[in-house]
Amino acid sequence: MHYSACRLGGRAVNSTMSKPAQTAGKAPFRPINYATPSVTRDNRSDGCIILRATQPLGSYTPNLAKLFRRAVERQPDRLFIAERDATGAWAGFTYAQARKKVDAVAQALIDRDLSAERPVMVLSGNAVEHGLLTVACYTAGIPVSPISVAYALQSQDHSKLKYINELLTPGLVYVSDTAPFAKALAHVTAPIVAGRNGANLPNVTLFSDLEKTVPGAAVEQAVENIRPETIAKFLFTSGSTSLPKGVVNTHGMLTANQQQSVQCWPFIEDDPMLLLDWLPWNHTFGSNYNFNLILQQAGTLYIDAGKPVPALVGQTVENLRDIAPTLYFNVPAGYGALLPHLEKDDALARHFFSRLRLLFYAGAALPQDMWDRLEALSLRITGYRIPMTSAWGTTETSPLATSAHMLIERAGVIGVPVPGVDVKLVPAGNKLELRVRGPNITPGYWRRPDLTEAMFDEEGFYKPGDAVRFADDSDPAKGLVFDGRTAEDFKLLNGTWVAVGALRVGAQATASPVMLDAIVAGEGRDRVGLVAWLNAAGCKQVTGEEGDLATYTRHPKVHAHLRNAFAAWNKVNTGATMRVTRLLLLSDAPSIDANEITDKGYINQRVALENRNAEVERLFGAEPHPDIVVIE
Repeated sequence: MHYSACRLGGRAVNSTMSKPAQTAGKAPFRPINYATPSVTRDNRSDGCIILRATQPLGSYTPNLAKLFRRAVERQPDRLFIAERDATGAWAGFTYAQARKKVDAVAQALIDRDLSAERPVMVLSGNAVEHGLLTVACYTAGIPVSPISVAYALQSQDHSKLKYINELLTPGLVYVSDTAPFAKALAHVTAPIVAGRNGANLPNVTLFSDLEKTVPGAAVEQAVENIRPETIAKFLFTSGSTSLPKGVVNTHGMLTANQQQSVQCWPFIEDDPMLLLDWLPWNHTFGSNYNFNLILQQAGTLYIDAGKPVPALVGQTVENLRDIAPTLYFNVPAGYGALLPHLEKDDALARHFFSRLRLLFYAGAALPQDMWDRLEALSLRITGYRIPMTSAWGTTETSPLATSAHMLIERAGVIGVPVPGVDVKLVPAGNKLELRVRGPNITPGYWRRPDLTEAMFDEEGFYKPGDAVRFADDSDPAKGLVFDGRTAEDFKLLNGTWVAVGALRVGAQATASPVMLDAIVAGEGRDRVGLVAWLNAAGCKQVTGEEGDLATYTRHPKVHAHLRNAFAAWNKVNTGATMRVTRLLLLSDAPSIDANEITDKGYINQRVALENRNAEVERLFGAEPHPDIVVIE
């Protein structure tokens, strides 16, 4: 469906497609129709600040099954989901075709007497079958739990997978192919459904056999029985502890969140939505936001098998030669991997930007230099600045809780509360701690009442541990700016606080393109240093030489690049809390087994510091080693 206007909260919001937005002294933005941010601010006597959107949350579909069925009714012949097949061609199903398969699989799941106590666990990554199974679970009212592929294929001890299996007690486990998952499957206790190669393990059912099930009245009854409080999904967060937490995601949480998104972004009603997306479905960004947004809008999802790593980003590049998305969602690491390809290939960039309405980033802070490069590229290719934006949320918030639905000039703004969400800002030292309450917030952690009790304050606000500040103290409608995690910051020996989030993002931009990420160290010391992971592609660019990470940690050209970059940084950032004195360069990668990195690529600073204690001691040692860069 195409709309030049959409009705939000009882009033028409007109499209601005014919009027390019103009910022004084800058090139115009490509036209976009955002809802106008309007926020109330209540300064309470206890020092807390309450923010809420003035626009009320509109009515929303009660469950995800009906969201999917509404999409089928709206666009039965539109392509719903597709991936590349063995020949390299795109293959998938229309909404009408998918509905038949979904209902058949839903009946098969119902026949197996699955439930929240015996949910479906998925070990493999994004794929068409995985998508159909997810919607079938939505339809049957049976929770689905997609698990990080790394827990099954990259982990050496499978400790997290064992823990999740014990916590969930799944009634069925799905893998796309039993061969690569054979070792992992030895640690699960449920019947196995596989996309292929079922014969190499005993008692495996093929997914194609589930699709042969004849749906009956039980499917229709299941759809009608799904209430907003019915559990749709268990998603596991990396968190700051050694074991993942199972976040309960209800149907009402997720459908409310889609309504909140539509009210902030009326422009998505203007054109058929088309996404090319790699973001993993075990994470809330890729699944709860992007996948469900496709259902909300009856759009088309092309599954990108690429990843923002040197060995796989080429697949994303080739996919973007075929598919021109209307929206593009990514994490900063993804944009960092893609940008060099777009900057050197005008034909690729023209195709990428041809239909693009919005560039969206989340999952971690975006370095300003990356923002500037994306903006310069879009201006050179299209004559417009493609609007870029972000939002804030967690697995516990569905994920959208604040949205930057305004034209912004710099990275870091996470926006204002979405309709229906109350934000409480609580003074915490020299920061404001962000807390949220609303219909999109989880009821808690599965089978962990202790964690559930600790996650809410006395007024029922969820406490994620993130800090924010106002973009403009005099106008809350200009949004909040992410100000790091309260638990990450630390004090130097002189008692001054180090803002880890701000320093880490600034350091990434300064060290571009050789530094992948870093741990900020120096607690209880008189200065700040970084323990840093290198970007092999960036190091090759700087040195002009092929090499491994171990070679680059001691390469004179890498050291010279970092020394010069941080010398310039220190001339501007003269205070002890921001001045970087040393960098220790690591020859390995962040460890998922050791919980150093999340699926979205964010470094768990506290855990990484504990794990790398020996490197931190070496960083600040009297005699610097050859893999340490000393900044004058």
